[in-house]
Amino acid sequence: MVYYERGSAEDVLSPQEVREALRGVFDSLGPRRRVMAIPPDYTRLNSYAGEITSIAEEYYGEALTDILPALGTHSPMTPGQIAGMFPGVPESKFRVHDWRNGVETVGEVPASFIEEVSEGKLHYGMKVQVNRMLLDPSFDLILSIGQVVPHEVIGMANYTKNIFVGVGGSDFINKSHFIGASYGMERIMGRAKSPVRDVFEYARERFIPSLPIVYVLTVRAKENGRMVTKGLFVGDDFECFRKAAELSLETNFIMVEKPVRKCLVWLDPAEFKSTWLGNKAVYRTRMALDDGADLIILAPALREFGEDPVIDRLIRKYGYKGTPHTLECTEKNAELRENLGASAHLIHGSSEGRFNITYAPGPGVSREEIEGVGYNWGDLDALMAEYRPEKLHDGWNTVGGEEIYYISNPALGLWAHRSRFR
Repeated sequence: MVYYERGSAEDVLSPQEVREALRGVFDSLGPRRRVMAIPPDYTRLNSYAGEITSIAEEYYGEALTDILPALGTHSPMTPGQIAGMFPGVPESKFRVHDWRNGVETVGEVPASFIEEVSEGKLHYGMKVQVNRMLLDPSFDLILSIGQVVPHEVIGMANYTKNIFVGVGGSDFINKSHFIGASYGMERIMGRAKSPVRDVFEYARERFIPSLPIVYVLTVRAKENGRMVTKGLFVGDDFECFRKAAELSLETNFIMVEKPVRKCLVWLDPAEFKSTWLGNKAVYRTRMALDDGADLIILAPALREFGEDPVIDRLIRKYGYKGTPHTLECTEKNAELRENLGASAHLIHGSSEGRFNITYAPGPGVSREEIEGVGYNWGDLDALMAEYRPEKLHDGWNTVGGEEIYYISNPALGLWAHRSRFR
């Protein structure tokens, strides 16, 4: 059921309009004894989920007892990040999700279903796992909050991804990511319905139908240099997500008129500290890049490859060296088979030899480390001086007589040329 819907490519919801809409929904839901909120973490700072969580906490007060950021495999939020993203919300209400040890198995997706959606490529079952807090019957409302935006693993982010990945367990996270990598991200990105989403819907319908989850979904975009809310959708089923995904595709999908020969991507230091996150610069632009193109990623705050220590080690060991290499390594090495999410990430982060990837990090990562994982290294200071990103605007620019395409935040959209997006 959809409780609230508003949005269009021309619409902009003010903070007051979002507040009034949510309070109206909360009124319609009736009194609640105990409420949990599941917002994204700091890596989704632009989602407006922090402000929405603050509105919910203000409305429910002491009844909203627990806030469980959907970390997935990300690092726990710091006190400073909590204070900055969730204004006015007591830090004492926040809990840390442990994707390896803090989950319960509620069911299993059979291998036969995985074989079907993967076109016969994969032959494993998947344990459906969620943070055990969600199974506490004293919660009579679980607010899953987040932004719908094109995504490299599942097609369009959020909805049940917040549950089965954000506060899910290692088996489901790893294997769902590998389904996406095996199917091909360029066949998935920008689609509300995908093989991975089919697996999530199978799990939702069969194993958590009784959980009192209400999804609060935003669609956001940058206009005149600032982030605005283009849509707000609240509901408890796929229809709510479908409506948000349609608007996101209209709002966050940028079809370039010609293939890009040189693309410059800026990774905001407040948001991107790892290639695990920063490689959105690779995922979201690859369908816009010409064969032989140059992708230059300016990453001043880069300090690691994976946010999880095990995954960081695996990235350093095996590198972003293409699908055949990664699949061969996965077949031969148990440590990759046990961490299929890492294998999927290595595939996603490779250009497959089609275009050139140059990472320009700050002092947190050395040239040897960048080249060790298979990327070209770039001198950040020299590139900053040459291109002066503070003077560029999103889209086409001319610098020193050279045409480049600039992206100030790769997490906000999906870029493609029609020759690669069908």
